[in-house]
Amino acid sequence: MSVVSPENPVQSSGFGFAPTENQKMISEMIRSFAAREMTPEKVMQYDEAQQFPHELILKLGELGLLGIIFPEEYGGAGFGYLEYVTAVEELSKVDGSVGITVAAHNSLGTNHLFQFGTDAQKRKYIPGLAGGKELAAWGLTEPSSGSDAAGMLSTAIKDGDHWILNGTKNFITNSHTGSLAVVLAMTDRAQGNHGISAFVIEKGTPGFSAGKKENKLGLRASETGQLVMDNCRIPYENLLGNVNEGFKQAMKILDGGRISIAALALGMAEGALEASIKYSKERKQFGKPISDFQAIQFKLADMATEIEAAKLLTMRAAAMKDEGKNTTKESSMAKLYASEVSVRVASEAVQIFGGYGYIKEFPVEKFYRDVKLCTIGEGTSEIQRVVIAKNLMK
Repeated sequence: MSVVSPENPVQSSGFGFAPTENQKMISEMIRSFAAREMTPEKVMQYDEAQQFPHELILKLGELGLLGIIFPEEYGGAGFGYLEYVTAVEELSKVDGSVGITVAAHNSLGTNHLFQFGTDAQKRKYIPGLAGGKELAAWGLTEPSSGSDAAGMLSTAIKDGDHWILNGTKNFITNSHTGSLAVVLAMTDRAQGNHGISAFVIEKGTPGFSAGKKENKLGLRASETGQLVMDNCRIPYENLLGNVNEGFKQAMKILDGGRISIAALALGMAEGALEASIKYSKERKQFGKPISDFQAIQFKLADMATEIEAAKLLTMRAAAMKDEGKNTTKESSMAKLYASEVSVRVASEAVQIFGGYGYIKEFPVEKFYRDVKLCTIGEGTSEIQRVVIAKNLMK
């Protein structure tokens, strides 16, 4: 089954205040899928074992979700960011690990190829990635450089009609299961940020390997690890775009990636709220459900209000992306607010559950661990404030 067909054409992406028919269809499809394939028992099993859900991801590929934002001519589903955000949000309501796997694959690695690759590169790589048969990783962060990209140590040196790459990338989603990675490396250190280039490297290339896999607080079924380049020799044509334009490319990719993180945070916050409402109606104290107490009602009211505000920011950024507008400020606002809201909502959810919120048998314990990544990945909250402020000063 695919999310797109002649009977389900792509609609206008202009964001009003009601979901489009396509968004409704995607939501219903994912909810039905999750009820069958993403049961609480399976989700916790994957999390506890830090097990990447290979079969589940393959099935999501069959639904078209691993190529949702790419044109049909490249094997994608042909939807826009509004539909994509809806998909990430719905998946993350159930399991943020699955949500971030789909998000990183679409918006980072595969999207970098789509946005800056040649037609030959796109036709070579994207159909397999969009069909879900392969996964993409994206390597910017390094052990010694996170927010400061100019401090990266990875290098790419031209050698005839090849490039030789050396260095290590850190905190990379899909590090071990990815069939290829888009990596950033210094080609002219004297130019700082303006001396960085982007390359695509296929798994199995001599000198290219996955290194340490991280043992994480949350999102444990999503792979996060190192990518190591040790005299990794790749053809010259594996360069993406022009030499020394990698940083500029990465910033454009992060504009879309930050919308993805906002959607991830939004979905997990909604999942925590739904669990809290359900529990508050079932849990009785002093002879009545705790949902009857104003203290609990006020918590739920604040949680729901902040989630709605985060959703508006996220959908606005997605709609602007679909319209081809610059979203740097709006993406950062959505990512900043949604991620911090998700942390607050998950914390309040644990408080509503009381002692049971601290136990793995109940869902909010996992949401509480998972949401924190959203304030760190693809630019910390502090970096988002820097980006927003710079745009306000222009």
